[in-house]
Amino acid sequence: MRMLRSVAGLLVLLLTFGWVSVPVASGVVVQAVAADVHLFYYPWYGSPSVNGSYRHWQQGGRTPPKDIGADFYPVLGAYDSADTTMIDQHMRWVQRSGAGTIVTSWWGQGSYEDNAVPALLAAAARHGIKVAWHLEPYSGRTADSTVADINYINYRYGGSPAFHRDAAHGNRGAFYVFESLRITDWTAIEQVKPTSIVLAQTTDTSKVAHFGGMYTYDGIAGATAPGWKNASGFCKANGLVWAPSVAPGYIDDRAVPGNTTPTLNRDNGATYDKQWSNALNPATGGAPTWVSVTSFNEWHEGSIIEPARSNPPVGQGYLTFQGAYGQTGAAAETAYLDRTRYWVQRFTGGSVPPANPSLGEGRLPL
Repeated sequence: MRMLRSVAGLLVLLLTFGWVSVPVASGVVVQAVAADVHLFYYPWYGSPSVNGSYRHWQQGGRTPPKDIGADFYPVLGAYDSADTTMIDQHMRWVQRSGAGTIVTSWWGQGSYEDNAVPALLAAAARHGIKVAWHLEPYSGRTADSTVADINYINYRYGGSPAFHRDAAHGNRGAFYVFESLRITDWTAIEQVKPTSIVLAQTTDTSKVAHFGGMYTYDGIAGATAPGWKNASGFCKANGLVWAPSVAPGYIDDRAVPGNTTPTLNRDNGATYDKQWSNALNPATGGAPTWVSVTSFNEWHEGSIIEPARSNPPVGQGYLTFQGAYGQTGAAAETAYLDRTRYWVQRFTGGSVPPANPSLGEGRLPL
């Protein structure tokens, strides 16, 4: 069994080691989760009912709500990331998956995604979920601006009980830097090392000077794990975090018409199982610090584990999760959440209780 990562009172001990459900003061029941499993999360969607117009769902020239820029269709429809009812449902589904941390996509100070953070932190705190940060390549991003962003996030949001801190690594926050190779000199991030673990997106060990770790994100490459063993060994030898990324599949045909990026079929769950196996197998790295999952809800790329409707709008050619792990109908919609929980158990060596529908971990009424 892996070492206990943090001991911060009886509640954390129970949640991290005992895998139990614990009532909290608000009356919400916090389901056991693993803080070392991170789900990439996207708070960039908008709808007329909340945002005033659709945002992101129309990607690829689509006309929501029935026609969206995704090859699967959400159980929640073309939702708004600022809808607090929707966010709470997301957090219940994250609980069901067994993952304890979401890595929220963040596009700079004052961005749409930055403005979504307060409601996201509040919902995550209610459900015992932690929030880490995916620093995206907004226009003009530099190493210095990244340092400023990390300081801003720590100052503005660091007081939230949902702010992710890793006790095994100095109680520091986690910051994934997407497309970190766009910048060649990252010396500036030495300034934030006392407060923050900053991960580079690469397996090239010559490109991670000054970083606190490495991750991959690429859900297509995860099927073959190129460079994972070398990256894992390097991180272990140098006291860095290794957080390989696993995905259930990839398809972006509706969101990016004419794109030549290859499709990675889900194969009824076999692809997801293969990638998790690659993350945990000593032959391809083994014993990662964290496992990052691509993704909870990147609908444009079809990499979601968020429930997809088993009866999507007709005439659009949507795919479904039918057949995943032998599930059909409504049961198939949550198949990837439940399989994630299985792999969380394998990763932690813990005994994960089954998802409890009485805690609201199922689907919302349509």
